[in-house]
Amino acid sequence: MELRIILSQIENENEEEIERLLHEYNIENGRTFSFEQKEEDSRIRLCRALLEVLVRAAQPRCQSTCLETLRILSRDKRVLGPVSTRDGILTLARLARIGPDDPHAGTNTNKDAKKMEEEQQQDVVAVEALKCLCNVVFNSTQAQQVGADVQLAQGLCTQLQAAGGGSAPHEVSLFSLRLLFLLSALRTDVRGLLRKDPSAMALLTDVLVQALGVRWAGRYEAVPAPLEEPSDPQEEGGGGGGPPPPIPAQENERTMEALKVLFNITLSDSNDQDAEHQLRLLVALMRHLLLLRTHTEDKTEEMHSHAVNLLSNIPMACLDVLIDVPIQPRQEELGGKNMAAIQVLLDFMEKRVDRGSNYKEGLTPVLSLLAESSRYHREIRKYIKAKVLPPLKDVSNRPEVGSTIRNKLVRLMTHVDMGVKQSAAEFLFVLCKESVDNLVKYTGYGSAAGLLLSRGLLGGGRGETQYSEDEDSDTDEYKEAKPYINPITGYVEEPSANPLEEMTEEQKECEAQKLVKMIDQLSRLSMEAGTDTRLEDQISFCCAVIQKKNQVGTTTVPGRRSLPALQWHGNQSRPAQSSQGLEQNDNSLLPHGSDSGLGGHATMQQLIKPMGVRKDGTLAPLEETIAACRPDHNSDDSDSD
Repeated sequence: MELRIILSQIENENEEEIERLLHEYNIENGRTFSFEQKEEDSRIRLCRALLEVLVRAAQPRCQSTCLETLRILSRDKRVLGPVSTRDGILTLARLARIGPDDPHAGTNTNKDAKKMEEEQQQDVVAVEALKCLCNVVFNSTQAQQVGADVQLAQGLCTQLQAAGGGSAPHEVSLFSLRLLFLLSALRTDVRGLLRKDPSAMALLTDVLVQALGVRWAGRYEAVPAPLEEPSDPQEEGGGGGGPPPPIPAQENERTMEALKVLFNITLSDSNDQDAEHQLRLLVALMRHLLLLRTHTEDKTEEMHSHAVNLLSNIPMACLDVLIDVPIQPRQEELGGKNMAAIQVLLDFMEKRVDRGSNYKEGLTPVLSLLAESSRYHREIRKYIKAKVLPPLKDVSNRPEVGSTIRNKLVRLMTHVDMGVKQSAAEFLFVLCKESVDNLVKYTGYGSAAGLLLSRGLLGGGRGETQYSEDEDSDTDEYKEAKPYINPITGYVEEPSANPLEEMTEEQKECEAQKLVKMIDQLSRLSMEAGTDTRLEDQISFCCAVIQKKNQVGTTTVPGRRSLPALQWHGNQSRPAQSSQGLEQNDNSLLPHGSDSGLGGHATMQQLIKPMGVRKDGTLAPLEETIAACRPDHNSDDSDSD
């Protein structure tokens, strides 16, 4: 369909012909989302012409067809100039029945068939106008500014409030909520105004109550509303003869749109005294929602995801509503607290972990929610720890090996994504009462090193949050295996074979000579680096000089005067004639008076001990060894140990 033909018919003002041509255009382009640039001017003219038709008193069928065409054209950001004006937005808002003067608000009682048909056609027009506004606001920053100027969000709240009795069609309420979501997401000023307006939060709470079909059994206890003719007496009180029925598809769609709007609004802070009460009502509704399901598993998970996002914005002090409700049969509990909703969150978290992808958006919100709620509420932390970190019994495998939720979370502590690894580590750290020893016990020092480094707790200790005193929950099996656990890996390793057992005495002596060479070379090079430098700088200097060990004579250090190379004899240091002595004569490394054949265990000990082995036979640290070789360490050759 050529656009010039449609434009010519619009100029003739023949509504029937306009409707027919636009209907054909809509069928051809209903699934078109990218447009050719060569017809851009024609599409702009068509948008302007369609607005002129909508301003005229056209029939509802012609209006809905024009709006459908405008919705298709609004997918192209380049042609929204005529629609993004104040007049264009107000025209669409009038057709969408946004505002306090909606003549169609109210009930549908006592109306004849003709009147009902006319209102149904008007509903179709309103839905198409709302769809156009959603596209225009999403694709045009100018339209977003105009929407804020004409208070489009306040008009949507008025429309939703007028339809509070459920008289508005499903699609009208759905796209009104979607438009409100877009405005609150794209405009911070709109979001702030809605947060300061107490009626907006109360309105959206009522939308959730109606969509979920609940009533208030207590101040913060939502239960299923009684059916008009309950087939089962247990259904009326919501006391639980079985699982509640799944949420119908339409109610589920409105619920998720309302949750997204509430998420945007709760991003802004409010000092209203009534805000805490409204937030607690929302937590009560989220608890009820977490225990519900939809007709498909994917929709149920999506609904729970929106609930998790909203709970993450609510102050942790309000989350006691999640557990301070009566305990129903077959529900999880701990210390008289209802843990059914917490168990759903744990199942949701494990399902997201098992998915193995999209951890950033899918997993980190629920991990953060569980971590913060555990930090603030002792009962929640104790219940989650019993499920995630039960007392250890079998420590024969690495903490990250296995199929338990602990194993899965420990694996995430070394994930490539920094946000994912931090969220997983923080969650486990809070469950351990921010105790380094407890965290290392469950994860191993290697997996926990990243978190401990960021918090400055590599040396041990606790976090800043105050918790109750630790209780001894170690099992007998763990206590028996504890002395044999490698703290780095977090499990009992298989004993490794001693490499010296299969070596002959000659091979051991050869390895000892190699060790003495390396230690002696490091000691001499460290003295060339100077005694006033840090150990790390000395080691770096030594490594650099070793690569140039074939140089003869003196070694020049950048920024320092040339110093003669020092060679160790006995416990003294003296200038060496040539650095090639290491390769030419191994006997130059021996103490005075020692046998060049190294024939015996005593000779080997005498050879190694001055260069890093203490008198008791244990190996001295590298820093101690290097410090012992400095010229100014001792004035005499006596052993000061």
